[in-house]
Amino acid sequence: MDSGLTEYKAALDALFARTGSTSKFGLDRTFRFLEQIGNPQSRFDSFHVAGTNGKGSVVATLSALIEAKGYRVGRYMSPHLIDFRERIVVDGRAVSEENVVEFLDRWSPRAEQLGATFFEITTAMAFQYFAECKVDVAVIEAGLGGRLDSTNVIDPLVAAITSIGLDHQEYLGDTEAAIAREKAGIFKKGKPAVIGPLSREAYESVYRVAEAVGSPLIEASQLYGTSNVELSLEGTSFDLSHAGETIRVTTGLVGYAQAANTSVALAILDAAGDKWRSSLAEALRILPTIRLAGRFQRVGNLILDVAHNGDGIRSVVATLQQLDVPRPITTVLGVLADKDWPTMILELTNITDRLVIVAPPSAPPARAWDPTLALQFALGMGLNAVYEPDFERAMKDAAELPGTILVTGSFHTVGDVLLSLGQKTL
Repeated sequence: MDSGLTEYKAALDALFARTGSTSKFGLDRTFRFLEQIGNPQSRFDSFHVAGTNGKGSVVATLSALIEAKGYRVGRYMSPHLIDFRERIVVDGRAVSEENVVEFLDRWSPRAEQLGATFFEITTAMAFQYFAECKVDVAVIEAGLGGRLDSTNVIDPLVAAITSIGLDHQEYLGDTEAAIAREKAGIFKKGKPAVIGPLSREAYESVYRVAEAVGSPLIEASQLYGTSNVELSLEGTSFDLSHAGETIRVTTGLVGYAQAANTSVALAILDAAGDKWRSSLAEALRILPTIRLAGRFQRVGNLILDVAHNGDGIRSVVATLQQLDVPRPITTVLGVLADKDWPTMILELTNITDRLVIVAPPSAPPARAWDPTLALQFALGMGLNAVYEPDFERAMKDAAELPGTILVTGSFHTVGDVLLSLGQKTL
């Protein structure tokens, strides 16, 4: 093995060992770590995006629209699909292995002294890299929740919430109102806050936070209306209305939610002011070019989607019901133990002819689900279901089946399949 690759792997192994290294939530360690490395987050503008689903799509859309203006854009997203470096991107290019190793070699001792977690270290690494690259703006995706997420040390031009659903209840609360409060924790005094479509319960919670903080609240749909949504395997088309003008646009991202996600991205730029605002003509030109690995991504007769909660699976099911994909539909499902997999399986009964339950190899052992329990549940629902303990065998057998193969349930499941297929994620 190449010595550079060996060094990179060793550095990542040590970093991933920091996952779950402390159960103490809060921003104190992140602030202290960033202060020790020179507060890089203060050297670039930023947009901050939180939400249960749709964050990745909004971040990708924002990045593409801003890059089209000629600005240098940093993008921080999580988790990755195949390679850790996917998390930290500048102008469409991932951070190099050398940069990752150099940062970890230099700053890991300080991180160790502080007891910093994997995500806190990774966030600091991203901000340092963006500062070194002299980005004009960074588009930052919140990891878990928002209020106590380590990304919440920035003072963004605009903060946004894409959607609210039940996920990570053990950390964020078990109601939409509670989860909304946590995600609205990224709102900053005097800075606009943009929201996508929310339930009344979630909206009221977000509204109260915005009012308390002094953050002007903007509903994306009030600025950019969307209607007449039509799906194809190539993208999502819809009527986009703004300031009395309506045009028909197409985004390269597939799914009913992509119309709302586009509206959120455009509203964020509008709220940031003239320097960042995109015209409808720019949207018409740029939106078709947007791609995001693992989001209703087609590879032959496979459709790969990282949906990992009930709302996410519901969206995938609605998309498949609208599209004329070849039947039968075989779903390869691998989920993490802390997710609401019964609801996910229930939603999948609406389109699945055969369910193959798997355990993705890259899933952390502490979060590995019990496939046998899931199989019993699926069979109890009347599904034609099997459990294949050999992940590679499951995919090999699925590839030989007629019709359409849906691979979903987690980033790990989709990432492991993309890796086995030799697919690039950037």
